[in-house]
Amino acid sequence: MHPMLTIAVKAARRAASVIQRASNNLDILRPEQKRPNDFVSEVDRASEQTIIDTLREAYPDHAILAEESGASRMGKSEYEWIIDPLDGTTNYLHGYPQYCVSIALTVRGALTLGVIYDPCRNDLFTACRGSGAFLNDRRIRVGKRTMLADCLVATGHPHVNTEKLDLDMAQLKAMIQRTVGVRREGSAALDLAYVACGRTDGYWEMNLNPWDIAAGALLVQEAGGIVTDLDGNENWLESGDILAANPKIMHQMLQVLNQA
Repeated sequence: MHPMLTIAVKAARRAASVIQRASNNLDILRPEQKRPNDFVSEVDRASEQTIIDTLREAYPDHAILAEESGASRMGKSEYEWIIDPLDGTTNYLHGYPQYCVSIALTVRGALTLGVIYDPCRNDLFTACRGSGAFLNDRRIRVGKRTMLADCLVATGHPHVNTEKLDLDMAQLKAMIQRTVGVRREGSAALDLAYVACGRTDGYWEMNLNPWDIAAGALLVQEAGGIVTDLDGNENWLESGDILAANPKIMHQMLQVLNQA
């Protein structure tokens, strides 16, 4: 395993230990509301600090972009870690077992490494640029279905910024009518990981942040999938609008979304 990947996995597992210990006492947590429908708890902050401490111990000069640290860059370096300490906070606070730790690394702006750890299922997803994607050390690939009508896809809805809610509902309706089903589980990182391992065939969502999608997008790419924005372009990390799918249905999903 690449040395930096080893450190990222260690950081993710340590953060997950913080998260799971606190999950036994959800009733005493006091979450704060950053914006309408956007929550943060002391668990988010504690798990993030655990990740930062682990990364800083190994790589003190690397930059860090972390969700709960005000999306601020701590340090200047060609290496930048992108951290979501608890993707799916709302799920977590309700005891709904669909959340994860997500850690990515960019080198000179290029996604290079990704780790997503689901402590509920003990699923560890990892990827390094050019070396493939793995689930619990087994190589994974995106699905092979060729017709959108046979596919199971996933999405998320804009619960914070609802300006695009009408568009989102139109896209959802169109996808429901053209697939075997649409899933909305509440963790963008895991949604992307599921595309990477073939549990779903495609995923789209709008208004996301880099820490939501960086690690998962690399997983999809290294598993043989394609990642674009909703216009088929490559600025998804900046725009926050993302579409990920196996290559055989990517164009079909783009067509449906654009028609909506």
